[in-house]
Amino acid sequence: MTFYLDEVAAFAAECAFADLPSPVIERTKLVIADCIGAIAGGSVEPEIEELSINLAGSSGEGEAAVIGTALRTEPAKAALLNGAAGTFLEMDEGNQFCKGHPGMHTFPAVFAAAEATPASGPDLITALAVGYEVGARVGIATDLRMSMHPHGTWGTLCAAVGVGRLVGFNADQMKTLLNVAANLSLATSRRTMLEGGTVRNIFTGVSNQMGLLACDMVDAGFTGELDGIGNVFGKVVSDTFDPTAMTEDLGTRWEIARNYFKLHSCCRFNHAALDALEDIVRSHDGPVSVEDIEAISVDTYFLAAELDDRNPKNTLAGKFSVPFAMATTLINDSSGVQSFTWDAIRNETIQALANKVEVRNDPEMSAKLPELRPATVKIAMRDGAVLEAATETNRGDWRDPYSNAELKAKFHDLAARTWTKDDAEAVYEATMTLETLASTQTFSRLVGEAGCRETG
Repeated sequence: MTFYLDEVAAFAAECAFADLPSPVIERTKLVIADCIGAIAGGSVEPEIEELSINLAGSSGEGEAAVIGTALRTEPAKAALLNGAAGTFLEMDEGNQFCKGHPGMHTFPAVFAAAEATPASGPDLITALAVGYEVGARVGIATDLRMSMHPHGTWGTLCAAVGVGRLVGFNADQMKTLLNVAANLSLATSRRTMLEGGTVRNIFTGVSNQMGLLACDMVDAGFTGELDGIGNVFGKVVSDTFDPTAMTEDLGTRWEIARNYFKLHSCCRFNHAALDALEDIVRSHDGPVSVEDIEAISVDTYFLAAELDDRNPKNTLAGKFSVPFAMATTLINDSSGVQSFTWDAIRNETIQALANKVEVRNDPEMSAKLPELRPATVKIAMRDGAVLEAATETNRGDWRDPYSNAELKAKFHDLAARTWTKDDAEAVYEATMTLETLASTQTFSRLVGEAGCRETG
């Protein structure tokens, strides 16, 4: 059944910018902008700042930019740091069908490679779209063990294929790359996200770093097994792998066109409940009095119901807690980055309200996955009133997309954590016109030099 590898490898090596439908090009540029904004915003988190200095030093030398800082380093380290920064705030785009975040598993490696490789804007767009496509299809084709976190697994294929496409691997090289990269996945624990183990925030960065390494290995003559993807993702990290999912409508149905973007700064599994909460607040006659709330119930699908920790110990755990997300959003009137800070985690009023939130699994809602992600929220008030709303899909996906204006505003909100408004606008506009650039060097220099703040 390894024939699928030949078709996927040929697609990855031969797909050209001219083969990308216009909507895919436009969506890919939005994904690139979303990744840059999330990385820039995440770059100021204390752990990322410290790790960046430890790994890149303070000289600012190197081929590749550590986005959001004045640092430069070797491509592999830049890909690691940018990938980690991009997941820290839980604001990066994702894809519900592969159950992960292909964009952030592709862009940091491709961007780092583009800084060291002669390439055009169309080349960068193509590499991102193709890497996203192949890696996402591995996620769709497999059913990871529930004990695993999806970050750092099939995402290595995203990065490797994206870089391989950028540097011009032929079909034979790409096939070897697929088999090599499959064996460079991490053994990731799902408990990290539930317990606030921030090692989880490095998984995506490691995938980007491993993607670059896989390409170097193939260049050096390393080989893989006959079907690395099928064996790793069908027998090691999962017992199920469907090779037909790798080739079904390949080149006509683009996974990047079925992605979602996030405005809530937390795990996607929270979003159905938060969207319903927004509907309640919007339709209520005046603000909802937090002091008068007796209880909040959330009925939703099993993946969201798992996020039931009422007392998260740190910001990561808070982003994976439906009770905390509901409470901090109500009290701060926002589900943005500032509602998931350490100050919010330590806020006794938020903690008290989170303890009033009950999250329940509804099997009928769970049966609607992955097409729909439903939730029903009921807020019981002390006067006996019940405020209620329900949602079937999450805002930001292809069924109910955010507008380009909303996505641009999100970019500026995140970039403002490290860049001036003018620098951020210049980066955004360059991203939106990326297909007109003859060389990515201009683009990478613009992104790398934005802000030019000193780190540390």
